[in-house]
Amino acid sequence: MRAGRRSVQVRRADKVLFPAEGSAPAYTKGDLAAYYRSVAAFMVPHLRGRPLMLERHPDGVGGPRFMQKNTPEHYPDWITRAEVAKEDGTVRHTVCDDAATLVYLADQACLTVHRWLSRTGDLDRPDLMVFDLDPGEDDFRTVCRAARWVGELLDELRLPSGLMTTGSRGLHVVVPLNGRHDFDEVRSFARDAAELLAAEHPDDLTTAARKKDRGTRLYLDVQRNGYAQTAVAPFTVRALPGAPVAVPVGWDQLDDPELGPRRWTIADAAEQGRKNPWSGLLGRGRALGPARRRLDALRG
Repeated sequence: MRAGRRSVQVRRADKVLFPAEGSAPAYTKGDLAAYYRSVAAFMVPHLRGRPLMLERHPDGVGGPRFMQKNTPEHYPDWITRAEVAKEDGTVRHTVCDDAATLVYLADQACLTVHRWLSRTGDLDRPDLMVFDLDPGEDDFRTVCRAARWVGELLDELRLPSGLMTTGSRGLHVVVPLNGRHDFDEVRSFARDAAELLAAEHPDDLTTAARKKDRGTRLYLDVQRNGYAQTAVAPFTVRALPGAPVAVPVGWDQLDDPELGPRRWTIADAAEQGRKNPWSGLLGRGRALGPARRRLDALRG
């Protein structure tokens, strides 16, 4: 399969990774590779320079799952690696800098790409902050309402933000940063913002990490804002029936009654990508200093 300047072999392209279920057709490894090639122009900018954790399903969504951090020796030399320190040594993460890498990962039955929130130039300082809206029940209207509250607070703090379906149950609110704050600062800010919202809407929102303490309330999860933590990348496929996709959306799309966490699949996600609902967002990274002062004033 031609991808950018390279040709990448997709072996056993007819292998079914997503069996047919209900009205959803079956999707093969070849379908997965073709999808990732089709969205590479939109997806690669969200991945470039970031260490990845790869969720691989060699036997499809019904088989074993492998969460891969270390890049195997047999991966082609042209795929970028990032050597990352850990307590007892290093991990050599895969980095996706081009369309060919995306297609190669599809050949390796990588269904879902999880990305770091920082880049290899300064791994200790994220350039993204993520609020993960995880519903206590499968009620997406509750998720949309919570997203509005998060968006309104971020507007008040004068921080730009983008909205993304997760392809699973909820939404992510993504805030671009200027990369000058370490993970502790970013997570502390996100936690304080989430706790402020939970205090304003105690019957609907919670920051309780333990499920038994949440009840039916939506969990405002900010734990992804930590060193070596990951979040699903825009346009990544989820390992769920029907091959749903995590897709950036506009804030105005919260009014769309057809919006749902699995609204798009590999059959139509590229169409949403061409609309570019996050146009210009990633170039608007902010420092948290002024926003921190506004947040502290709101917290009293």
